[in-house]
Amino acid sequence: MVASIHKEIALDAAPETVWDVVRDVGAVHTRFAPGFVIDVTMEDGARLVTFGNGLVAREVIVDVDERLRRLAYSVRSERLSHHNASFQVVAAERGSRLVWIADVLPHEAAVQVGAMMEAGLVAAKTKLDCA
Repeated sequence: MVASIHKEIALDAAPETVWDVVRDVGAVHTRFAPGFVIDVTMEDGARLVTFGNGLVAREVIVDVDERLRRLAYSVRSERLSHHNASFQVVAAERGSRLVWIADVLPHEAAVQVGAMMEAGLVAAKTKLDCA
């Protein structure tokens, strides 16, 4: 069984606004989480993401579902034997909620991945609530 990490955050921005940012897979460093992500390079259905802490990850874009406002991706790396993740934007009574789920192996990676997800959501909230 994989380690499943579930994070979610309330945002003041409308779901349409948040989805427009999330679906822009090549602009994470400018539109979604600047500072947390410092560079993105697109290559053959994937994005090469450079994080502020120096980590670089190749994220294969699995699906961009306009109807469900869901983006799915998978990281390929030597440290992770399995990684699938998704963002989903849902309407809330006020603004929207951003749900981020990741399934990872080995289990020990869940601590670092979860901490990075938390930091990413803080950066996203800062950026999106100002949008």
